[in-house]
Amino acid sequence: MIKIDQAILHAVQRDGEGQLRCKLRPQPLEQSDALDELLGELHRLYTAKAGKGYGYFGVPEGDGEANEAFSEALTQWHTGNLGFVEFSGQAGKLLEAELGKYDFAQGGYLLLASYNHIACDYLFVALMSPKPSVSVSQEMEVHGSEHLDLSNLQLAARIDLSEWRADPSSKKYISFIKGRAGRKVADFFLDFMGCVEGVNAKNQNKELVQALEDYVATTDLDADERQQCRDAVFDYCKTQISSGGEVQLQDIADEFADRGAEEFYQFTSAGEYDLEETFPGDQSTLRQLKKFSGTGGGVSVSFDAHHLGERVVWDQVNDTITIKGVPPNLLDQLQRRLKA
Repeated sequence: MIKIDQAILHAVQRDGEGQLRCKLRPQPLEQSDALDELLGELHRLYTAKAGKGYGYFGVPEGDGEANEAFSEALTQWHTGNLGFVEFSGQAGKLLEAELGKYDFAQGGYLLLASYNHIACDYLFVALMSPKPSVSVSQEMEVHGSEHLDLSNLQLAARIDLSEWRADPSSKKYISFIKGRAGRKVADFFLDFMGCVEGVNAKNQNKELVQALEDYVATTDLDADERQQCRDAVFDYCKTQISSGGEVQLQDIADEFADRGAEEFYQFTSAGEYDLEETFPGDQSTLRQLKKFSGTGGGVSVSFDAHHLGERVVWDQVNDTITIKGVPPNLLDQLQRRLKA
């Protein structure tokens, strides 16, 4: 459950001259079951989004100027020198100015919501698109209407206010949706907040996987025990991702210690691994701890890691993979094709 502090919506619409303008709402949204349901669903959808980027208020690489207007307004609100409505209004005008630089930009509704979840304070910022829909009244009349398209949430960011206050030097207190084409999809949205990318979650997770593989290779664990370590680390990271928490190296070291391998933390510290003490988990990268998969030339192969060397044998010299025990559904297709 989340505890909502304040929330507000501003409309971003085109005026008579075709320019996008931000129509400001003069007061916060009233607390209601509908608002609780909306923000609860947005929190759930956002937390579950894979491949998020992480950043901070700073100077873009290769550009000597930082857009500090949003962070300054945020500070003014946080210190009590600016009300939430006034802060959100400044944010709306900053977004309006940024949108004016892009011909392709569309309007929508700018949502700012302050809430608490598991002892952390957050500010959620999203530009959401309306979606046409049809409703039926009690008199069986059909009416056209609009609703917020939550399923297509693309322009959204969440500021961890607790981390921002406690550690202003952090490079990951802002998370944002990267989109299918990477950060470029959200450039204007991040620029209006003055957010630049900091910690690269995918790279951190790749480093973790490499460090883990290097470490288990130095231990006396047998193949099954090594896979149990991989599985335990994956399960731990998956739990952290699902709850919105971060991966912590010390926690992973504890997972290894429970399985008779106590030196993982020292191993990563002494090695050439660019790992933060804590970082966001990336499940798609970590999945290789449990599965091998690949696609190319019209062939797709995927199998659980514990099958390597048993049901699945890789011949490095001849560049072949032998599968012992063809999956029943695949076997059935092959047999039917041969009979044709």
